[in-house]
Amino acid sequence: MSKDVKKVVLAYSGGLDTSIILKWLQTTYGCEVVTFTADLGQGEELEPARQKALLLGIKPENIFIEDLREEFVRDYVFPMFRANAVYEGQYLLGTSIARPLIAKKQIEIAEKTGADAVSHGATGKGNDQVRFELGYYALKPDITIIAPWREWDLRSREQLIAFAEQNQIPIAKDKRGEAPFSVDANLLHASSEGKVLEDPAQDVPDYVYSRTLSPEQAPDKPTIITIDFEKGDPVAIDGKKLSPATLLAKLNELGKANGIGRLDLVENRFVGMKSRGMYETPGGTILLSAHRGIESITLDRGAAHLKDELMPKYAELVYNGFWFAPEREMLQAAIDLSQQYVTGQVRVKLYKGNATVIGRESRYSLYDQDLVTFEEGAVAYDHRDAAGFIKLNALRLRTLGQRKRKLGL
Repeated sequence: MSKDVKKVVLAYSGGLDTSIILKWLQTTYGCEVVTFTADLGQGEELEPARQKALLLGIKPENIFIEDLREEFVRDYVFPMFRANAVYEGQYLLGTSIARPLIAKKQIEIAEKTGADAVSHGATGKGNDQVRFELGYYALKPDITIIAPWREWDLRSREQLIAFAEQNQIPIAKDKRGEAPFSVDANLLHASSEGKVLEDPAQDVPDYVYSRTLSPEQAPDKPTIITIDFEKGDPVAIDGKKLSPATLLAKLNELGKANGIGRLDLVENRFVGMKSRGMYETPGGTILLSAHRGIESITLDRGAAHLKDELMPKYAELVYNGFWFAPEREMLQAAIDLSQQYVTGQVRVKLYKGNATVIGRESRYSLYDQDLVTFEEGAVAYDHRDAAGFIKLNALRLRTLGQRKRKLGL
């Protein structure tokens, strides 16, 4: 632990834990604290964070609150969805993709205010400590990082509450007991982990869900929508042009009403342990289905299959916190190039937990009905050509078969 810190930029939510961290930084390091609160669409009022920071002695000029919703969706969520990124086959990376943007803004504020350190509230067991800190180091290699959960001796809820009381930190009544689970939310998703969710054999209690109706409660009549894409990014719903954040918010609303986007997952954390979480990604689930729908008619087979091969690596890089790494940027360049003609409209049916593509069209479509029709006609395909194609592809298999016969294998 280095005590030679003059000013630190803290990722500050205004909640009890980061308020305790704020005071701990002041008392342990004797340094000036700058707070940064990001609006990523978590659905909470952010003004209370400003008032809490003022109450804890932070100078008004050292309180930064920024609305990052458009930047978050435009520069982080949409590029990731061009890749159809899914971690371990299921997780749409809602928490992972928010961390590099927060880290980037903290470093920018550190540069602006002359701070020599940054701090976050991630625990020593999770992935977020890695994501934040890889981002910090990538953007400012000589930055000092303070991770309180790895340094302090506050090991229980009781000790945290006692520290808050000793330092006149306001504690809401519902924060005095042990939290039944923890929540991270942004415009892409809400994730819940811990306590009542730690036993993977047990169902997720109904009260944990916040972003979706259950499929059983969803309407008995399907909702049909269209999503327009331009170069791989969604730009309109039902013909109405929308900004990135507004569009994702609308998809969230539609997904919630139709019970779409719930995921009960046991995942492999980067730090080495398995964890069980419950994720709700209503808009993202619709978007993934629709994006793959428009790609199905606009991407060449080779490009589409290569993208699918690259995707798990891309998703792992995002999950592990390597957003600013050159290999992620290299993959992004290839993915973005593939999206040059991914433009058109997709029709999606939303019904009781499912987002199903039921139509797709594009002026760049590679689908040729004359080629695939079962009807005979003047088409650019001669059935007889298939025989030579099959024989060439079978040559090595026939050679292997001849060896087995010859040797009696």
